[in-house]
Order: sequence, then structure tokens, then C-alpha cells
Amino acid sequence: MAFKILIAGFQHETNTFAPSPATYDSFVRGEGHPAMARGEAVLALRDVNLPIGGFISASEQQGHILLPVIWTAASPSAQVTEDAYERIAGEIVAAAAQGGFDAVYLDLHGAMVAQHVDDGEGELLARIRARIGADVPLVASLDLHGNVTERMLASADALVAYRTYPHVDMAATGARAERLLARLLRDRKPLAKAARRLPFLIPINGMCTMLEPARSMYAALGQLETGSVVSLSFTPGFPAADFPECGPVIWGYGEDAAAVRQAVDALHDMMLRDEAKWAVPFLSPDAAVAEAMRLSASADKPVVIADTQDNPGAGADSNTTGMLRALLDNGAQDAALGLLWDPEAAARAHAAGVGATLELTLGGRSGTPGDTPFVGAFEVVALSDGRCRYDGPMMHGMQVDLGPVACLAIDGVRIAVSSTKAQMLDRNLYRVAGIEPEAMKILVNKSSVHFRADFEPIAHAVLVAKAPGPMTADPADLPWTRLTPGIRVRPMGQAFGG
Repeated sequence: MAFKILIAGFQHETNTFAPSPATYDSFVRGEGHPAMARGEAVLALRDVNLPIGGFISASEQQGHILLPVIWTAASPSAQVTEDAYERIAGEIVAAAAQGGFDAVYLDLHGAMVAQHVDDGEGELLARIRARIGADVPLVASLDLHGNVTERMLASADALVAYRTYPHVDMAATGARAERLLARLLRDRKPLAKAARRLPFLIPINGMCTMLEPARSMYAALGQLETGSVVSLSFTPGFPAADFPECGPVIWGYGEDAAAVRQAVDALHDMMLRDEAKWAVPFLSPDAAVAEAMRLSASADKPVVIADTQDNPGAGADSNTTGMLRALLDNGAQDAALGLLWDPEAAARAHAAGVGATLELTLGGRSGTPGDTPFVGAFEVVALSDGRCRYDGPMMHGMQVDLGPVACLAIDGVRIAVSSTKAQMLDRNLYRVAGIEPEAMKILVNKSSVHFRADFEPIAHAVLVAKAPGPMTADPADLPWTRLTPGIRVRPMGQAFGG
């Protein structure tokens, strides 16, 4: 049976410690995501590895009639401005208030904080629920990094989260949301629900599902999702949002309340037993470069270093210079770093042209102690308009426009400089700057984990460095003020307020 389904997407991962807010224009441009789309233009996302793409594709295969409102996202940053939140949320709520549909699907993140609302998704879901009433099914997909709140769980009939980090299953998650929504529409009865919150924060580098312990945790989740247990989700959380409900949550839905509770409890107990395994070791910038040089001397593949504390995919501005200094101070050769966001430097490089040598003051504007601009003479090696397509598994097929891009070289190091922030999660983000990543000895990626999906196949080794930057990799290093008292600020760490 075909149903009419209202669909919309509003995604933002908010780092309340980050320097720059997300404005309405941030969502219009997309900042590394597809640009804002409305109405029928939303349906063009059907083949993109996004939750709404998977939902659209699965729904069309079932013959459902989709009523698209808006899809929009912005690069992780500080809080969403009140203006941006109210304009976008208001558009979705207004469409929901008009009625004329059987169900609602939302493509959300789960860790949005606005300037005036701590729980961006909970607020949006509650507003929609107030307009559509209790009988219209409301389902949302969430990022693995969602900070899932009681209001979110109470307002939606079902929430479904990614199971991979890097997020190669975004479209698959949207398809799972479609199946769950179809079940609710068919059966016309609510599913039993259970949820447990975990008592410790997890560094984002420790959440990679390609590695332990996350790999085993999600394998166990999949095994327990059987029989009367219809859906299970686990979000390790986004540990950079200073509000009481920041942190990991496990939840599930099913036909039998006792079975759902038992499955959620089993996963909760597994996490508590393995808590120490979720801790992450980090290297200093110099130690990371020295180790990369040692490893790469006899390797036929590049060594990749994650510049994790300047990850624009977690709220940083992708413009710190600590890793650049470490490369140069240690005499690294055949090294590349990207993406470094500096529109002024990119513009000057384009004005000068390929082959020119420029005195530039590059990056270093994060405001983080220890991060300062780098002044030097750079050769302009390559220029482009910054338009490319992601061919890696993370956001395969997505078109991105970085604005003017330049490759600047200094003493054996090449820097991919962009005019728009974007996380280095796809090899084409080097290629758009004229850098062939496979040909380099060392790659420094301004990313935490997402880069692994496209870079692991070409990497001899992967190292994680903590250079000065606004995205604090260890949540215990953050100046928390509003967490729930008693939650441990790192695995096996000190309790907040204790």
C-alpha cells in the first residue's frame, strides 16, 4: 500500500566550545554538504550516501508518495544561530501543520544545539508532534554522534542511528528508517521502547567502527536485533556539547517490551565491562611526524596523520598551523596537508598565478592557545575552482564546491588551501588541489576518523596527533560546566562535579 510521507532534513553537529556559529548562510551553502534544497530538488539526493537519499530510494521502490519540504546541513561548528534555527525549523513545522500526509520522516543529526535551545532535535520533534498529533507516525534517522535526549525519544515513534564511523551506512540507515516507518504504518500500533544512558564520555577517535572496541559493540548490536527486537541503536555521542544530556545512549524498539529491555541491558553491560578499552592514546605533533618519517622511509604507501583537534567535521575551523610547523621543523619531505581553510591566501594565490612565490601569513586564527599564524614564502604549485565529486565510500557521489583552491609548497611540504571549510574525508579533496595523495610519503588530514574510509586502503599506517586546536580530542580536557553530575569525562576518568 502506498502512503504519503512528509520528508525533511536539518543536520548540524554542534561543538559548544568551537569558535564560529552556524548561520543561515552556512546552511544555504552546505559547507561540505550538499547545498540547501527545497521541494522536488530534495529528491535529487536519492543517489547520494545520505540518510534521506536511502529513505527516498527505498520509499520510491515501495511506491510511496513523498512530500519533500527542505534538506539542509552545515559544517559542524559552534551553536546554530537563533535566526537559522527558527527559519529552518519553522519551515518544517509549517509544512507539518498543513497535514495531508500519513507519516513524517526527518533526516536529523542528533547533536544540534542552537543559541536559544540546548536540544535542537528534541525541540523540532516536539513542535512537529504538537502539530500532527499522536496518531501520525514520526520517524527520524540520526548520526552515530547524536546526543540522544529524553525529549527526542519521547517525541518520535522511532529513532534509527548509523552503525558505522566513518559513516559509510548513511543511505542504509535511511532505508532502515523507511522499513521501520512502513511497519508502523502497516501495524498501526506503537512499538515497545527501552533506553539506557552510559555514565562516561568517549573520545571521538575511539568510536571508529573499523577498530576495536566499537567493531565488537556494533557486531553485538546486530546479533541482538532479531525476533521480536525490531530495532537497536547505539550513539557513542558527540563529546563536545556542554549540556546535561551529552553522552552515549543505547535504545531499541520491538514487539515485546521485556525482550527489548533485555537486549538494551545486555549492550549496556557490555559497554560497562569494556569501558577501559574506549580510551584513546594520542601523539604530540613532533612525535607523530617523527614516527611518520621513520615508517615512511621504507614504505611504499603514505603514512597518514590525523590532525584531530582541527577537524572541521567536529566544529573546528580547519586553519591551525601546529602540524604544518611540526612537518617543517622535522624536515619532512614529500608531505601534504589538507584542507587548510584560508580564503585570503587562496585568493592571493589565484591572483598571483601558478609558479609565483608569495609571502603569506597562513592560518593560525583559531584563537586556541599555542596556535599562531605561519609566515613564510610559498610557491603556488596548482590552482582550481574547487569543484569536485566525492568518489570515496563516505559520501560517494556528492558534488562539493570549495571555492577557489590552491596548492602551496614550502620546503618539501604541500598545503591544500581552500576557501570553504571541509573535512579531509575523500582523496579527491587533495586532487582538486593538484596533489596526488598516493604519491606522497606523509599525509596530514584535518579529520578525526571519517578519512579512514577512503585513506585506509592507501595508508601504510595511521597515526593520531594532538596539535593545538579548538576540537579537543580528549573530552576530559574540556572546561565542562553543565554535564550531568557523576558522568565520567573520559573512559575510567574523573566524574564531573566530583
